[in-house]
Amino acid sequence: MSVNKAILIGRLGKDPELRYTSGGKAVASFSLATSERWSSADGQKQESTTWHNIVAWGKQAEVMKEYLSKGKEVYIEGRIVNRSYDDREGVKKYISEVVVQSFQFVGSKGDSASSGGSGGYSSAPPADMPASPPAGGSGGGDDDLPF
Repeated sequence: MSVNKAILIGRLGKDPELRYTSGGKAVASFSLATSERWSSADGQKQESTTWHNIVAWGKQAEVMKEYLSKGKEVYIEGRIVNRSYDDREGVKKYISEVVVQSFQFVGSKGDSASSGGSGGYSSAPPADMPASPPAGGSGGGDDDLPF
């Protein structure tokens, strides 16, 4: 038995980027930040942020593009996909992505991210489609973070 499941609650690092495959299938991608906070032994507050590459397909991609934007909070369940590609200079890059299986808006009713209600969206991503290629040939690695 094996399990490939990621559960994340975090804030978008950029607005979702929506594209369509040559077959007309919608695909959205964005970065998501999750943070951990703690106090060190000497009482100093510490924080660590991890960035995740997120990919959504179909109707989910379109809904995310419409209702989510940079800084909004979202709950995501998905599967982790690792892949490689060659960048514009021919250098092999590796990327890990979470392919969304379901998500829910998080936040107050006045928050535009939850203006579509607090309902969740779920669908199985196409098994025969790889995660989206990186926008502009960037690998989404630490060097490509928008911050």
